Amino acid sequence: MPSCSRYLLYLDCVFNLLNYVGSASTTLYLCGVELLRLKQIVKNEDNRKILDNINLLIEPFSKTALIGETGSGKSTLMKIMAGLVQPSLGEIIFEHKRIEGPDEVLIPGHKKIGYLSQHFELLNNYRVEELLDMANKMEQREADEMYRLCKIGHLLKRKTNAISGGERQRIALAKVLVGNPKLLLLDEPFTNLDLFNNKIINGIINELCETRKTTVVLVSHDPANILSWADQIIVLQEGKMIQTDSPEEIYFNPVNSYTAGLLGDYNYIEKDSPLRKAFILPDNRLYFRTEEFTTVEKENNVVDATIEQKLFYGNHNKLKLNIAGLYLDIMVRSTSFSVGQEIAITFNRQYN
Repeated sequence: MPSCSRYLLYLDCVFNLLNYVGSASTTLYLCGVELLRLKQIVKNEDNRKILDNINLLIEPFSKTALIGETGSGKSTLMKIMAGLVQPSLGEIIFEHKRIEGPDEVLIPGHKKIGYLSQHFELLNNYRVEELLDMANKMEQREADEMYRLCKIGHLLKRKTNAISGGERQRIALAKVLVGNPKLLLLDEPFTNLDLFNNKIINGIINELCETRKTTVVLVSHDPANILSWADQIIVLQEGKMIQTDSPEEIYFNPVNSYTAGLLGDYNYIEKDSPLRKAFILPDNRLYFRTEEFTTVEKENNVVDATIEQKLFYGNHNKLKLNIAGLYLDIMVRSTSFSVGQEIAITFNRQYN
């Protein structure tokens, strides 16, 4: 009998734990278990290949950023992940089950995958609370918490045609969140937002990931929104995945000038450039960020340069330097520099 009591107590503890985890809208995953996997995804449209052999793994609770120029296939890939666009070839596996595309089901999309398009629309002449109630799959207490997180509690009684652009974005996000998704796909959530609303949306996404452990895949053109946030960055170019790695690795070791340019200013320094010897640059790199060079006092083992151009960017200046007929861009915090001034610079090795 004592052993039976201990067993029942054990079951009761497990049951309570599962109830707690379930109430937090969290899923228990074993280490190494995948959430979403794309296998050899191809998408052809109008005799053109939009996506070419995409293989991708999204792990539970991860933060993934998808970057690429306009037309690189980002939005199409997001819609395929959500089950809203039919791939020409390949499979999408979510929680070990294949997602059927719109050619195979009456209502496209997966109930556990939330997708927010950059071209979202809200039905006009509805009160915000009516619109959200139609999408809500949570207990009211949980839904109210989502409204608090999205800072829209004061908007619930308003009509959808009487709110600002930033407010509409937050309402659209809340509408997706109260659907209680396990995977959240955000396609350009910062588009057309001012700095104030950009900061609010950033805060919402950070809380979803850090506190609520939501798995998020996010598309953005702004490096400031992804470099400090993402666990991994995926780079798309002409429908192909050309690099997947940590933000730091992709930032400092891009595979080509396309990837380098997506994440900020850089210098391309060829293998045979005299600048490599002058700065004793690492042999395994071709692309160097403007902040990797710094001004110093004139002394031995530094490089002399003349400032040809100075551009003001608020919290920093970008200087275009002439070094014996060769050109280099650097980023400096000081405003004391002027065009025509001679300065000494060196390569900052803390980034390697």
